[in-house]
Amino acid sequence: MAVDQASPIAPYPWQQTLWRQLISLQDEGRLPHALLLSGPHGLGKQMLAEAMVARTLCQAPAETACGRCHSCAMLAAGYHPDLQRISPADKSRQIRIDPIREVNAFVVQTAQQGGYRVIVLQPAEAMNLSAANALLKSLEEPGSRTLFVLLADIPSRMLPTIRSRCQQWSLAIPAPEACLPWLSSVLGEGQDAAFWLNVAGGLPLLARELAGAEARGLRQELHELFDALVRGAEPVAEASRLAGHSVDSVLWYGIAWLEDLIRLGLSGDSQGVRNPDLLPLFRQAVKNARVRDWFRLLDYAREQRRLLAVGGNPNPQLVLEAWLVRWSALLRS
Repeated sequence: MAVDQASPIAPYPWQQTLWRQLISLQDEGRLPHALLLSGPHGLGKQMLAEAMVARTLCQAPAETACGRCHSCAMLAAGYHPDLQRISPADKSRQIRIDPIREVNAFVVQTAQQGGYRVIVLQPAEAMNLSAANALLKSLEEPGSRTLFVLLADIPSRMLPTIRSRCQQWSLAIPAPEACLPWLSSVLGEGQDAAFWLNVAGGLPLLARELAGAEARGLRQELHELFDALVRGAEPVAEASRLAGHSVDSVLWYGIAWLEDLIRLGLSGDSQGVRNPDLLPLFRQAVKNARVRDWFRLLDYAREQRRLLAVGGNPNPQLVLEAWLVRWSALLRS
C-alpha cells in the first residue's frame, strides 16, 4: 500500500551548523541517549527537536527524515507508537509524576516499528521534584535504542542530577545575517525585519511573534500608557487599557524597556537600545530617577514574572497595577 508523502521536517536556517553536528553523531552511532536543548524562547528549540525526532524515527533518513516512509506518515498524522510527548497538563504549570511513570513503562517496551523509542519532554524545568526524581532511573538505564529529548528555556531550574545525565546543547542567538532573510520572508513586504529582530533581542521566532498584529497592538497600548504616566495619569486607572492582554506579555515588554532604559542611563549611548522608537520616553525617564531605582524596578518585574510562571501569585491584575504604580512614581520623581 502506498504511503502518502509528508513534508520533511527540517531545522531553521540558523541551526544548520548545530544540525550537522547532531546528525554526524547520530550517523556515527555516538549520539547520547539523552539530549538537553536549551536557550531562550524564540530560538527555535522546538523545530530542532522535531527534526531530530523525525529523523530518529524515520526508516530511510538522509540529511533529514525522508517524509515518505510509513513512520514519517504516522508522525505527520499526529501519532507514532514509538514516540511519547510529555508536557504540563491543561491549566497546569508543572509536569507531575504520573506521566513520568508512563515514560518509565514506555522505555522498557520493544519499539513497535523496530527502531527507536523517543521521549520528548518540555519544558523540562516544569518537572516537579517527584517527577524529576522518578525520571532519573530511566535516564540512567534507558535501554538500547532510546532517545530522550528535553527542552528547557532556563535549564538552571532543573535538578542538577537531570542535567548531568543529558548531553547539553545550548542554542546561541544567531548572527543577524543568519536569520534576517528567513524573517524578512515570513514577515513579508511592509515589515522592517531588522527592527523587529532588534526589539526581540536577536531571537528570530520572537521577532516574528512581536511583529504580529496582537503583539504590535499591545506594544502601542503600552507606549501610549507610559506617555500618559509621564503626563501624570493615574496608574491604576490606566491599567484598564491592558484589559484582555496577558500580564506575562506586559511584564516582558516592561522588562525589555527597563533594560533599554538602564543601558541608556549607564552609557548615554543610544546605539545599544533595542527599542529606538522609544528613546524620547527613555530619555525622560533617565532624567526623572536614578539608575539604581530602575534596577530595583527591573528586579521586581523579573521576580513577579517568575512567580506568575510557577503559579506563585494568585492575582495577576494586582501585580500589573502595583508594577505600574512603581513605574509612575519613578517617572514623576
